[in-house]
Amino acid sequence: MTIRNWVKFFFKALLIGGAVTGILGIFIRWNDIFSKPVANGEWGEVLAAFVWLVIIGLTMSIISQLCFFAYLTVHQIGMNIFRTLRLWNWIQVLIIVVVILDLIVFRFGPNAETSGQVWLYGILLAILLVTAFTTAYFKAKWTNKEAFISALFFMIVITTVEWLPALMVDAGNIDSWVTLLLFPFLAVNAYQLLVLPKYNEQSDIDRQKLEERRAARRAAAQANPKK
Repeated sequence: MTIRNWVKFFFKALLIGGAVTGILGIFIRWNDIFSKPVANGEWGEVLAAFVWLVIIGLTMSIISQLCFFAYLTVHQIGMNIFRTLRLWNWIQVLIIVVVILDLIVFRFGPNAETSGQVWLYGILLAILLVTAFTTAYFKAKWTNKEAFISALFFMIVITTVEWLPALMVDAGNIDSWVTLLLFPFLAVNAYQLLVLPKYNEQSDIDRQKLEERRAARRAAAQANPKK
């Protein structure tokens, strides 16, 4: 990927993380940080709270992007270690199953003390899985079918790793944070996974055009040598 396309890729992912967190944060954190300032007409406080959520979303986007490029390295290492994509895919499926069981037994289970929390964590798990399978489906459809497992692994395992710090915090309003932080990770990860080929293709086109311009300049220089 060329630097110019990487910059576009980076800032679009950054904006997605900030926008998703800011907009959904209004609804998810309404009772915690928005309802009182709105009722009192303290619009400066409302704006400050919204900007704060956007900044959190930008931070989550950066974390997602770091994890994405780390996964690309891990994927290549896995391919080199296990030699074949089929064996590496089976290893990834095994890890996916372990991570889902860990989420249910060790993360959601201890925190789901009420029926409302059971429903909340069940819905969050469903959102994670549905988004992961949908993203993996389109990734396989738009690239090749062998990409399905790797995309599923990234969307479930890597998203869970990014989400894990929120799941491990024990605080009074942790449910709202756990809910809110899932969405920027899912949005940015899905975006990166689906649009990366587009930016790589554009980078190849840009490099080809650059070479053509250089060749044209060399040809022009040879045709009109300086006296």
